[in-house]
Amino acid sequence: MKKSKDQAISLRAGLVGVTGYTGMELARILAGHPSMRLVAATSRQEAGRRLDDIYPFLRGLPGGDVVVSEPDPQALAAACDVVFLAVPHGVAMDMGAALYDAGTRVVDLSADFRLRDTAVFEEWYHTAHTRPGHLARAVYGLPELYADEVRQTRLVANPGCYPTASILGLYAALRHTLIETDGIVIDAKSGATGAGRKAATAMLYCEVADSFRPYNLGRHRHTPEIEQELSRLAGKRLAVSFNPHLLPVHRGILATIYTRLTKPLTQDEAQAAYEQTWAEAPWIRVLPAGQLPETRGVRGTMFCDMAVTVDPRTKRLIITTAIDNLCRGASGQAVANANLMCGLPLSAGLDFAPLVP
Repeated sequence: MKKSKDQAISLRAGLVGVTGYTGMELARILAGHPSMRLVAATSRQEAGRRLDDIYPFLRGLPGGDVVVSEPDPQALAAACDVVFLAVPHGVAMDMGAALYDAGTRVVDLSADFRLRDTAVFEEWYHTAHTRPGHLARAVYGLPELYADEVRQTRLVANPGCYPTASILGLYAALRHTLIETDGIVIDAKSGATGAGRKAATAMLYCEVADSFRPYNLGRHRHTPEIEQELSRLAGKRLAVSFNPHLLPVHRGILATIYTRLTKPLTQDEAQAAYEQTWAEAPWIRVLPAGQLPETRGVRGTMFCDMAVTVDPRTKRLIITTAIDNLCRGASGQAVANANLMCGLPLSAGLDFAPLVP
């Protein structure tokens, strides 16, 4: 492997599906990674082109000279230590299984290995799951909760962006039994990049700008993922009301989560529970009482900013979280999981300050 000016690059990374926003963000992050270099990128549409021709921001940066090729699991397994799958659901399962069987570490950014029950997957994604045997081998890659398991696997199901914001926000409340497990309402808003990089009338600039709208109410595909992981944390099956909205911004997620208290709780007690829970988590920032998160405070980073507000009048605990949907909610989290799988420090290549203003 080539060496940088300061240190050797020891790990080779491949990227399947380089032309979407998550693929673009992965290329950006890997260009600055101290121990991992992008050596292979695939896209049927762009095969034969250099990556820096597709993304001029990569000119002169590591990975920019990679020539995009057709997807080939055997070639990727031979060339790479870890492969990121940034492809739509239904596409990743066969590719991921083939790479896993060839001995390669795989981080799948689609939903194909997130849901443990194939019947639930097929109900929500309307396609057959062709690799149910690999589900037991996959680990849900939320580093704050499952880092030890991620270190021991070669197949990570990278969490969705909305689930990341929702699960992290609710974890401390469930752990300390501060809230009832029924009646949870998650009101979440995402920037336009969350819809993917594809031509669609509803996502044109004039359709998104200067407006604000809900979508997929009661039927968003992240719902069963959120319920699966929260049920695991709560120790019993639960259901949530998950309601997504589209913000007229490029990137970011803001989730406001409404819950019912199990008993009277002061603001200081809620604050202490959250601060104690996340004291050792470098990317979780519990804001001081009275402060609330906003998307620009986490833009382009791995941070999850969160706040808790006790409303004694309605006997509710209101939890707010903010993450960057592309970095923390997708590509950056994928790199964090790859770091763990490959024996690197969790934060290698990921200590970004927020992109402001």
